[in-house]
Amino acid sequence: MKAIKFPTALTVLLIIAAVVALLTYIIPAGKYDRLTYNKVTNTFTQVKKTERLVLPATQETLETLDIKIPIEKFTNGDIFKPIGIPNTYHTLEAQPQGIMAFIQSPIKGIMEAIDVILFVLIIGGFIGIMNFSGAFEAGISSLASTLKGREYILIIVITFLIAVGGTTFGLAEETIAFYPILIPVFIAAKYDAMVALASIYIGSCIGTLASTVNPFCTIIASDAAGINWTTGLTTRLVVLVLGLLICLIYIIRYAQRVKEDPSKSIIFDQKEEIESQFPLTNTDSAVALTLKYKVILILFLMCFVVMIYGVSQLDWWFLEMTTVFLVGAIIIGIIARIKEAVFVDTFIKGANDLLGVAFIIGIARGVTVLMEDGLISDSLLFYASSLTEGMNKGVFINAMLYIYSALSFFIPSSSGMAVLTMPIMAPLADGVGIGRDLVVSAYQFGMGLFAFINPTGLILASLAIVKIGFNKWLRFVMPLVGILLIFIMIVLTISVYI
Repeated sequence: MKAIKFPTALTVLLIIAAVVALLTYIIPAGKYDRLTYNKVTNTFTQVKKTERLVLPATQETLETLDIKIPIEKFTNGDIFKPIGIPNTYHTLEAQPQGIMAFIQSPIKGIMEAIDVILFVLIIGGFIGIMNFSGAFEAGISSLASTLKGREYILIIVITFLIAVGGTTFGLAEETIAFYPILIPVFIAAKYDAMVALASIYIGSCIGTLASTVNPFCTIIASDAAGINWTTGLTTRLVVLVLGLLICLIYIIRYAQRVKEDPSKSIIFDQKEEIESQFPLTNTDSAVALTLKYKVILILFLMCFVVMIYGVSQLDWWFLEMTTVFLVGAIIIGIIARIKEAVFVDTFIKGANDLLGVAFIIGIARGVTVLMEDGLISDSLLFYASSLTEGMNKGVFINAMLYIYSALSFFIPSSSGMAVLTMPIMAPLADGVGIGRDLVVSAYQFGMGLFAFINPTGLILASLAIVKIGFNKWLRFVMPLVGILLIFIMIVLTISVYI
């Protein structure tokens, strides 16, 4: 009998969307009151079950609502999303999402994620122009020659740099731009595409898991918990350093096995298919790295430097990032002397190569739309917080780890999770006698750990770039997830008792 083939990423997400739609018939609908700040009128608006209250933006208002956040966090723009108000959960009339809602969810998701989708498509065009210019092939040939016999350095450098980006400013969605560029480099170094995926994706995951100064995770969650973001920093630094070391050892061990015996690759059956998709792997005949190619490669790298600087220092987001790569593609096309008609055709073909990735991002967002329209996201949060009542503090903190892992399936946005859950979850720490910073750490570790395999996150979009099945990724990464889970549980347990 023919082996049953694991479904594609699109099918996996549609199955998940169908299950979520069914859950809206089972899980009671409900919602917490929300508090939003209006910087124009300097007032709060409390959105209740049946009314909206306009309240003065003062510390007394926050304390009355049992929200322990300094008023300055709202007025200076640190917290810009609606905050969940503790002890305000109320049931609502059920809003089950039927067949029509299920069918429309991918479209709604694409509409909501259009900024990310355009970013991905422009990146595809940008990479297409780079490949056509010939500079990329020359650069890979030169790099492969330089690293000959020391290719493991590539794994260390890439994973480390992306982890630094993750821990400092939440480098995650932006990494999609790196896959088409770095996969040929890793293949040229005699590794497989799984090593490239692991270095990029795991680097991002371990960095964001142990975020230190990440404004979209650590700082916004600490603000929402009513504590200084530096509280608990030592614990997160320990997890960052040791967790990154564990990940590097794991990736390098697999990479060395593949290098010594390509048949040991988990994706060996796709070797020819992947190498034909990323043809810049023949380094036997060196391509001269001319001055023109050097200038193009410098411009290419500068696009990423400008993007990273803009995101971390200038509050840029997808509009500005996308513009950088569009302008970069045009400048590179001019320097490479690509004719206008050829440029347009090449750019469109490059964008088309990542069209499947763009659809996956939209459909994943559609799952979140179903939950929000079905009014079950807050219900899941309410029942999850109720589970921790009366727990021993060691059990409590590990339960929080698992709760946040589970919730991140339904709420994959780190900033969205922080502002929605932290005002409700953080006060639970007071009841068991531990610091609220540990709840912030449990939130980061739980979300970050599940991000390794979260189908509603970025992994399916990342895998789609190389057309690697989710089942093969699970086979590769699950032992690492198990090791990291044990390590993090030990760290959290020790933290509550010292």
